Amino acid sequence: MAKDVKPTRKNLMAIEDRIDLSERGHDTLEQKRDGLIMEFMDILDQAQDVRSDMADDYETAQRTIDMARAMEGDVAVRGAAAALKEHPEITTRSKNIMGVVVPQIESSKVKKNLDERGYGLLGSSARIDEAADAYEELLESIILAAEVETAMKKMLEEIETTKRRVNALEFTLLPQLYENQEYIEQKLEEQEREETFRLKKIKDKKEEEEKAEREEAQAEAATEAESSADAADA
Repeated sequence: MAKDVKPTRKNLMAIEDRIDLSERGHDTLEQKRDGLIMEFMDILDQAQDVRSDMADDYETAQRTIDMARAMEGDVAVRGAAAALKEHPEITTRSKNIMGVVVPQIESSKVKKNLDERGYGLLGSSARIDEAADAYEELLESIILAAEVETAMKKMLEEIETTKRRVNALEFTLLPQLYENQEYIEQKLEEQEREETFRLKKIKDKKEEEEKAEREEAQAEAATEAESSADAADA
């Protein structure tokens, strides 16, 4: 690539400016990458806790629904589930983590009182109520897990993108710029040495010509002096 660059001082200055800009960009991206990794590790810890809680809530929900089916029967359980009139609502907003937009999920009408479930106090039982409570807890855990998992995925994608940019600058662009800079500097030094040598040759030639002219003038003067002397003797 260096051979495609014209070795001029203008190009050298342009490359030096690009090197300065690329080095500053590389440092900035490295800082961003390290910051993103730290944020990702925090979210990863949170995700592990959320997954553990969700697994526990799922086991509890399964246990209570199995107990409700065994004690009350499938018909009663399905009837209680079908009586629900107000379904959970989910809204999403966005929040910014070091330039990465991640979702923030908010839910409403997930947890309900007994009189809000639609099946009424007389049509219910303690087993069904426990199962409903357990599944409401599970749903909240799932919503939180969805938020954390999505944020973690977006953070990981941004980390990978930033790492690729850092590597592209560090291992591709900057080495090429350094190579071009070195190539131009070497060529300019060669040109400077050649110009110095050329000027020296011109100077030496001029001095030789001046010396020859002086010697010729001296010879002519001596000849004229001899001629004058001969004429005087005659």
